[in-house]
This record gives sequence, structure tokens and C-alpha cells, in this order.
Amino acid sequence: MTEEINKCIEVLENGGLILYPTDTVWGIGCDATNAEAVKKVYALKERDDSKALICLVGNDAMLEKHVEKVPELAYDIIDLATKPTTIIYDRPRGVAKNLIAPDNTLAIRVATDKFCQYLIGKFKRPIVSTSANISGRPTPKSFQNIEDAILKGVDYVVNLHREKQNSSSSSIIRLSNDNTVKIIRE
Repeated sequence: MTEEINKCIEVLENGGLILYPTDTVWGIGCDATNAEAVKKVYALKERDDSKALICLVGNDAMLEKHVEKVPELAYDIIDLATKPTTIIYDRPRGVAKNLIAPDNTLAIRVATDKFCQYLIGKFKRPIVSTSANISGRPTPKSFQNIEDAILKGVDYVVNLHREKQNSSSSSIIRLSNDNTVKIIRE
């Protein structure tokens, strides 16, 4: 695993894209603080850049560094969730501007997968995580279902967990600073 993490970090530090297993589905990732790298993700997915991407952080401390004010309720949701849960926060900071939605929000998930946690911990920055498919096409349920265009469009493909059948996408919850909760995707 260490070798895979080191290869990923080298690609991420040079503004490249990785294809990697996450706690949900296989994801396309890049340095969430690098606007040019984020632009490459939108281009590869053929996705309108007004549709925001998800960002993974390694722990609560990194979450707090990239959100102006994390509502207390967020910690309860993270602790009590029975499946990977992405929360949309108000007023993100310290990430690429083109990663932030037009309403000044950002979808962030604290990674629960060990590979992701180690990768993010060693990289010391958040990583973009978006499903490994062209926009509008089905999310691949396994590595074998990832299209050639995606495989060829990234700079590095992680050589771990390729046999795993992925579960499903994360739940997405919109949590406003006034503690309003809206479920976007169960």
C-alpha cells in the first residue's frame, strides 16, 4: 500500500489525476487545492463545472481547516452514519475556487477507507473524489466496469482492490450553518 500511496502523491503533487478505490465507488481524484487539476477532472468527465464535485478529507481537523464553521450537528451525523456520508457545507476555504459551488458551498466527506485515510494523511491536502464515469453515464459498480476513456484519461490507476464490488455512492446531506438539514441523496 505504501508504494501505491507514494505513486499517487507524486501524481497529485504534479497536478495529475488518479483513479482510486474509495469508501464508496472507484473515484477520479486530484489535489483539491489545485484549480488546474480540478479543471482536468471536469474535462475528463465531460461535466459542466457548475456541478460541484465531492472532496475527501482525512479527519475532522482537516475538515475544520477547509470549512469556515463546521456546525456541531455535522460531527453527530458523521459519527452516527451507517454508510459513507457526504455533507455539503457553507463557506469552504483553502480549496480551488472552481471546486466551490456557485452558492459558496462544498461537498466534503471524511474518508473512512484506510487507503484514502493514509493517502490524504500523507498528502496533507484534501483530494477530489468523483465517480469514475463520463457525466450522465452509469456509475461503475466495479473496476471492470470503468470505461477506457476514464482509464486512459488519468495519470495513474491505483493497483489495489480491483476485485472489490463497490457498494454504492455516498449519502449526501446539505447542512446549513443555521442547522437546516436537507437530504440530497440517500
